[in-house]
Amino acid sequence: MFESLEYIDKIRLINFGIVVFAASVLVLLERIFPYNKGQKFFREGFFNDFVLYNFLQSFILGIIISYIIQFLDGITQLSEFRLISRWPVWVQVIFFVITHDFYIYWFHRWQHKNKYLWRIHEAHHSTFSVDWLSGVRSHSLEILINQTVEFAPIILLGAAPEVAVYKGTISAVWGMYIHSNIDVKSGWLQYFINGPEMHRWHHSDDETDTETGVYDYRDKNFSTKLAIWDWIFGTAYKPSQKKSEIYGLRDMDFPKNYFRQHFFAFRRFKQPEP
Repeated sequence: MFESLEYIDKIRLINFGIVVFAASVLVLLERIFPYNKGQKFFREGFFNDFVLYNFLQSFILGIIISYIIQFLDGITQLSEFRLISRWPVWVQVIFFVITHDFYIYWFHRWQHKNKYLWRIHEAHHSTFSVDWLSGVRSHSLEILINQTVEFAPIILLGAAPEVAVYKGTISAVWGMYIHSNIDVKSGWLQYFINGPEMHRWHHSDDETDTETGVYDYRDKNFSTKLAIWDWIFGTAYKPSQKKSEIYGLRDMDFPKNYFRQHFFAFRRFKQPEP
């Protein structure tokens, strides 16, 4: 058992190194090949995102989510059946990457349509500078839902212990990549693998594109890892030349403080005018 724990700890350490290395490469590429020139590294909200969202919130929610999963497993005892334990580890990882990504597409799309779910998604769209760090800015309730759905099946279906580490690493690196301020032209790959050239448009607050008839960029490009969902379900937007220039939520005075950003989600809804 102790050898197994040491093995998992070693994998965690290696994968942490991969995330740090990936972040360093993305930051460097943002300086060399910027999508939006002049975007600052220490931009507005950097401390909030890097320290409070990225470290403090992630640490606390990680503990809470682990208890939730233990509670669910205690009730169902599903992990004892080890339903997918005989699958090769790489197959398990691919299975959870695809299934969770499919879930995220539809939940993400629902967040943009449901006024209550949009409230806990606003924070993610509030940053005026989209970069490698922007993906971590998400309301704690949104993370609580999505990461419970992400990791609970891995435990309950009896996957190998290292699968959760691999899946978490892939999510972290991919999240940094699709938000990065890098001028990427991935060509035909963008029909399958999501990247910043499409996802940055999802964060756009630019004016209406009269040439293409796109009226709200936030209702396009919901995919996270696999762009195929947007192409299959008709929500893809990929202009050939035009670039997004404006981000954030210009139609509201969104708080800049981490704690106020959280409480802002619970403000009263405006009463419809008679």
